[in-house]
Amino acid sequence: MEWMNQLKDMFSKYSGQSGGTATIAEDAHRDFEQVAQSAPSNVVADGISQAFRSDETPPFPGMLANLFSHSNPNQRAGVLNELMGSLGSGALASLPGLGGLSSLLSGGSVTPDQVNQISPEQVQQIATHAERQDPSVVDRVSSFYAQHPQVMKAAGGLALSIALRHMLRGK
Repeated sequence: MEWMNQLKDMFSKYSGQSGGTATIAEDAHRDFEQVAQSAPSNVVADGISQAFRSDETPPFPGMLANLFSHSNPNQRAGVLNELMGSLGSGALASLPGLGGLSSLLSGGSVTPDQVNQISPEQVQQIATHAERQDPSVVDRVSSFYAQHPQVMKAAGGLALSIALRHMLRGK
């Protein structure tokens, strides 16, 4: 865990050891970016997953809708494909308010050109149903955003602090 040795000072801020505390809004964005560049992607994904599941943060579907709105078209398509993989084919047609998207998303995978027709609110609805049907979708979305950590800044300081705490504790 050489990456942890490089980040010793930061470790004390988020681990609760040595009385360290981070200034959530100021430090977390910068610190998350630094850790995400140094830590293995599975460690980053686990931290993001913990933030999504925390009782201290908004529910996963709402957080994801916010991240979706801050993602570029390729990232939006990628995360939608993760969600759609959890729902299975034809699932959108049966979901209230989302039936109109079923023809748009019926091709098996979402393209960057298609994502401009999908709102963050619709992504929130899709994420709600996907998580209900397959709770492990949170882990897959976390792995996806571990590959795009710059977008995670939109999650906010508290969520990033929670992710950092778990990443730096190695849990």
